[in-house]
Amino acid sequence: MTQTSVRLSWSATLTRLFAGLLVILCLGTVDAAAQAATSHLSRFLPKVDASSLFEGADSFGPIDPRLPVAPVLSGGKTVAYAFITSDFAGTTGYSGKPIHIMVAIGTDAVLKGVKLLKHSEPIVLVGIPEAKIVALIDGYKGVDIAQEVASGGESHDLNIISGATVTVMVIDDSVIRSSIKVARGLGLGGLAEESMASGPKAEINPEAVAADDWLTQVGDGTVRRLSLDVGQINSAFAELPDQRAAERPEPGAAEEVFIDLYASLASIPSIGEKLLEPGDYTNMQDWLKPGDQAILVAGRGRYSFKGSGYVRGGIFDRIQLIQGDVSVRFRDKDHMRVGGIAAEGAPDLSERELFRIPADSGFNPAEPFRLQLLVQRNVGAIEKLFLTFDLGWQPPARFLKVVPAAVSTDMAAAPLMADGDEAEAAAKAQLWKRIWQDKTFEISAVAIMLAVLTAAFFFQGFLTRSATLTLWFRMGYLTLTLVFLGWFANAQLSVVNLFALAASLKSGFTWEAFLLDPLTFILWFSVAAALIFWGRGAYCGWLCPFGALQELTNRIARVFRVPQITLPWGLHERLWAVKYIIFLGLFGVSLASIEQAEHLAEIEPFKTAIILKFARAWPFLLYVGTLLVIGLFVERFYCRYLCPLGAALAIPARIRMFDWLKRYHECGNPCHTCANDCPVQAIHPTGEINPNECVNCMNCQVLYQSKTRCPVVMRKLKRRAAAGTGERPAQPAGSMPS
Repeated sequence: MTQTSVRLSWSATLTRLFAGLLVILCLGTVDAAAQAATSHLSRFLPKVDASSLFEGADSFGPIDPRLPVAPVLSGGKTVAYAFITSDFAGTTGYSGKPIHIMVAIGTDAVLKGVKLLKHSEPIVLVGIPEAKIVALIDGYKGVDIAQEVASGGESHDLNIISGATVTVMVIDDSVIRSSIKVARGLGLGGLAEESMASGPKAEINPEAVAADDWLTQVGDGTVRRLSLDVGQINSAFAELPDQRAAERPEPGAAEEVFIDLYASLASIPSIGEKLLEPGDYTNMQDWLKPGDQAILVAGRGRYSFKGSGYVRGGIFDRIQLIQGDVSVRFRDKDHMRVGGIAAEGAPDLSERELFRIPADSGFNPAEPFRLQLLVQRNVGAIEKLFLTFDLGWQPPARFLKVVPAAVSTDMAAAPLMADGDEAEAAAKAQLWKRIWQDKTFEISAVAIMLAVLTAAFFFQGFLTRSATLTLWFRMGYLTLTLVFLGWFANAQLSVVNLFALAASLKSGFTWEAFLLDPLTFILWFSVAAALIFWGRGAYCGWLCPFGALQELTNRIARVFRVPQITLPWGLHERLWAVKYIIFLGLFGVSLASIEQAEHLAEIEPFKTAIILKFARAWPFLLYVGTLLVIGLFVERFYCRYLCPLGAALAIPARIRMFDWLKRYHECGNPCHTCANDCPVQAIHPTGEINPNECVNCMNCQVLYQSKTRCPVVMRKLKRRAAAGTGERPAQPAGSMPS
């Protein structure tokens, strides 16, 4: 058997091993539905000391049979109610698993105690001081859930922890949404108790007809108005505790119009037809997707509801729509200008805008809502004070029709939020969409980086004609990868992501857990596509921040003439196997305990060097420092021999459908120029490029076209020169035959 066939058999064996582990994973799938039947509260309650959740409490009462809530007792008296967030909010964390938090809510709907019980977020939280997470959780004590409902979930402050943004947002979403559900379910704090049997409900009557003239529409509530004059604004700011607001009054007469604001739900057919010009109404219908609604907001006066700071692609920060615990902020993509108000007798309004309310926002057009206006006043060079004013709107009675609602037959299960529940799905979607919207800049930048890299790969023949251009392009791109993708955006992929995917497939796959981290999702999607075209090198060689750090530090070391060590081929080839052994071992452990596998995955230095930017305990710093120092002498030492993520990507590397790296017949026999010059020794002495180890650095493609280093190219040039003079070129001793 030849050396090449041995290597192919070894690769095939690894592929079969990997496939076998996947089969075991599938066979080991448990019945998630059966596990979900038991509430998390019944599982955790016996393990929690009541006094650790609520000071002065001595025990818990029996769990309510209607919903998983247990009374918190002090001397036999109920002082609060305890529940687990994951029983009411199905939002999963970075790991794809829920974060279990126990909450004690008082009879006044104020949170009395919050305790973190269990999480599976080691890729984020290991290395971040536990005190920060405890402080974050403790910060929810004293939050008034009734106020949260009134403000649309925004009356509390959210403190983001660097390196754990997704986890913090998941915790916040879980605590607030589950607390609102419990408060409503128990009727706490004056919130309406959610009945098990639903009564009649109302929906929009599309056949209702709106009045033709503006005055009638304003009079019957089709259009609602909020009018504020300068005197009212100055009086309101004067009542604030901060006297600087009163010291800087709005100039002008007290009766002068500050803002005259109007609003109506233009997506109700007759209202939209009567308020909008025909062309605007048609455009609105084409603009709205199924289930979307649209609100018309128009105004005049010295204060703009759009905001002077509004820019293309930005957010309208002076208005938001609030309906119960649903709040909607409008961005540029949800905005459309209208030419005028069609209703007879309408005033001249300088601002006329349509705002789209997405179908998945949870908004109900048949229920009352309020448009909240934010009014600001400068009290310093960069300091402002704020007031809010509400414009309430509800559909006039003739625009509603009553429909009977079904009565739930499963009284005990009604309050529990199943994963398939429409409201829960909408809430999960709202969370990940909010995260994506907040990362618009990062997403756009990554998309541009991927587009540039794809173009470089497709047109690598042009790029690699110049060794200098290729070098500077690569160094610049790796610098961007390290600084932007790594240290700024924390977009470092990890083998832990694969464990999370495997766990999700085992317990019931959902997209939401992976959509919570936009950059990681986009990078994994690009990796999957790149495996088909170029193998693992597209990520490992260009988009891995730690790989970029190793190569850049090695390049600096070369400038200072640090000697480079080339390992003997036999030793180098055998060390390749180490990373595969590490990956298969971690994957095997993950089948038994994903938490243990995630902790063992600390063999990856990514978190220390990239996510936490070296702000970690000394053993982790020593480990990373050792790898980087070795990398000064052996380029990409960690990538070559230890990286389990590289091994995981290398296993399917041979499925690529195209071979983009050009070779001559003489490569490997007798020429070894590319093999000797390969930065990661991915070219066999016999001339083949190992796709499992190649990082697509394009070095061999530069040599392929080099007129001064490639013997094949040099020989062709000599032939052409000789053909031009009519002379036969001399053959130097030891050269390749013509």
